[in-house]
Amino acid sequence: MLARNAARLSELEKELPDAFAVPCDVADAGALNKALHAIETRAGAPRVVVHNAVGGAFASFLDLQPEVLLQNFHVNTMALLHLARWAAPLMKEAGEGAIIVTGNTSALRGRAMFAGFAPTKAAQRILAESLARDLGPKGVHVAYLVIDAVIDVPWQRERLKDTPDDFFIHPPAIAAEVFHLAHQPRDAWSFYAEVRPFGENW
Repeated sequence: MLARNAARLSELEKELPDAFAVPCDVADAGALNKALHAIETRAGAPRVVVHNAVGGAFASFLDLQPEVLLQNFHVNTMALLHLARWAAPLMKEAGEGAIIVTGNTSALRGRAMFAGFAPTKAAQRILAESLARDLGPKGVHVAYLVIDAVIDVPWQRERLKDTPDDFFIHPPAIAAEVFHLAHQPRDAWSFYAEVRPFGENW
């Protein structure tokens, strides 16, 4: 598990059997590559990797600081490139593997207040598709999962008090779909997949 918040990762280590934490800012290419090699040393070649890091910003393009867009590009797109450049050769050598990328509807459309976010998610989706077309014939499955929902996490619950449970998507449901994509048989690989609550307006 990679994330910036070492304390949160430590809590997750206690909850998840066989998991281990590697604190890292994925926007820092040097730190990310160092973390990935530390993982390889400890756990060996990966069979499945999930790129779930996200940098977001919500502002008019006139109000947005350009540096924010660049930072989000490093988190959402460049970190995926570095992750794939590490994982793919190891997976190709093993003859199998899956790279799963989580996105959202900003990868498909640019709304007015999403100028600091949507361009990076669109670039991420296109990068993932390029990876899929390159790596698929070599035995490595790449899939892009759009999560069209508000995820049920404590800070969202606090922000959206008195909101019904079925408004949110729950993390175990996302995890189940990621697991499904990562373990599809070779004769039925998906690239693009979506999940959303039944009541979501799409």
